[in-house]
Amino acid sequence: MTQNAIYPDLQGRSVFITGGGSGIGASLTESFARQGAKVAFVDIADAESQALVERLGDVPHRPLFIHCDIRDIKALRDSIEQARQAHGDITVLLNNAANDQRHKTEDVTPEYYDERIAINQRPMFFTAQAIIPQMQRAGGGAIVNFGSISWKLKQGGMAAYTMAKASTQGLTRSLAHDYGKQNIRVNTLVPGWVMTERQLKLWVTPESAKEIEAGQCLAGRVTPQHIADMALFLSSAASSMCSAQEFVVDGGWT
Repeated sequence: MTQNAIYPDLQGRSVFITGGGSGIGASLTESFARQGAKVAFVDIADAESQALVERLGDVPHRPLFIHCDIRDIKALRDSIEQARQAHGDITVLLNNAANDQRHKTEDVTPEYYDERIAINQRPMFFTAQAIIPQMQRAGGGAIVNFGSISWKLKQGGMAAYTMAKASTQGLTRSLAHDYGKQNIRVNTLVPGWVMTERQLKLWVTPESAKEIEAGQCLAGRVTPQHIADMALFLSSAASSMCSAQEFVVDGGWT
């Protein structure tokens, strides 16, 4: 992994990441740990998460993995408290976890709809609700909510997911307004089509690769590290006057 910037103010910070065991989340976990932060992350991918922790044995503070299904809000709250007890008041929250399973609108049942919301929308609100009091005690903090370019591109085939991710900016701007005077900054990070193992396995085809090449202004592909680099910036003092904004990392596609 190559990091392009060091943010000294992130050293020793208590960081909480949802979905931090694989894909973009794993890059977030590693990047913040290598900055010297005290990282706790939740995931349901036990083997991948434990392997990540073992691989990061050389960082100043080995990340704390907590198994948690974020659809269970009580378990999520318990995980946040476990992280607080281990690392102190959380001052960086990365609301990263999501699932972009494709679906046809005509096939969506109320139960499936609720399950999509329970993964892609609801946990963002309740993690923020649980962690904001910790940030208030600490004198401030940074929340980064992860959106999606899918709604910007009018992408079809997963309307319940796309709707949930489009709502991220509403949460961001509301929280930024309510808690900004307490030095709590809230921003939305919008990844483009990121070349994670999951995306490459399930969705990236020769045809969609051509779509990426035609859509992006920049050559190459967006990687998890590109997203982590922006998250580091938004969590650090380098972005101290950035709040209620949307930061897109998509190679210039949207």
